Amino acid sequence: MERTGKDILIQEELKRSGEIPRHIAIIMDGNGRWAKMQGKSRVFGHRAGVKSVRDIVEVCGQLGVKFLTLYTFSTENWRRPKSEVGVLMQLLIKSLKGETKELDKNDVRLVATGDMSALPKPVRNELDGSIAKLSGNKRLTLNLALNYSGRWDIVNAVKNISRDVSSSKLNPDKINEDIFSEYLATAEIPDPELMIRTGGEFRISNFLLWQLAYTEIYIDKEYWPAYRRENLYEAIRSYQKRERRFGMTSEQILEKSTKHRK
Repeated sequence: MERTGKDILIQEELKRSGEIPRHIAIIMDGNGRWAKMQGKSRVFGHRAGVKSVRDIVEVCGQLGVKFLTLYTFSTENWRRPKSEVGVLMQLLIKSLKGETKELDKNDVRLVATGDMSALPKPVRNELDGSIAKLSGNKRLTLNLALNYSGRWDIVNAVKNISRDVSSSKLNPDKINEDIFSEYLATAEIPDPELMIRTGGEFRISNFLLWQLAYTEIYIDKEYWPAYRRENLYEAIRSYQKRERRFGMTSEQILEKSTKHRK
């Protein structure tokens, strides 16, 4: 989507009015419900959602967002009808083939978080190829949460910590939150400042359970296939109006901010 003069004005206003989240995570929900409203199959909704991904990735790069995590396929999604899962896998391959060139043009790096071993080989091959082609880009890191769940991530971290403790590579008395975070699948990515869920549902659906501890959550009623940059602008405006206290009082935050300015 071409950036209009109106987009430029809005984006500059957002940059002046407050902090742009360094990391935005999105639960892309509502494909099936949107398709049903159109009298179409769920697959139609999944295909339409690709346009939303394209627009949001593009505008995040324009705004200066450094990390964008999209909940693309959860470990629970394998429970869906085999026909739908098959279409989702084929759509992923097609999207990677079709979007990699544009991602490269926009200086977007691609990474993936989750249990890649369970993905079909053609998907892994296409994904690995795109990741390699885009590895040198620096403007925005697009993280696809694929075959991912927060519980899987935490359990996997515990397993790896246990192995390192057993082999004396890690002293259990030294384990703290920072050490634990290093064993998560997202170790190389900062925790999100803002998490958006589309489709109006008020739950996090096993997404980034550890990482969302202090993340600001924004629920948008718009279904994902209809979600566009204007919706993202509203989410960021909401984020900028919030006071992030991290367990402190408002007075402490003000005092800390005043000292920082001095």
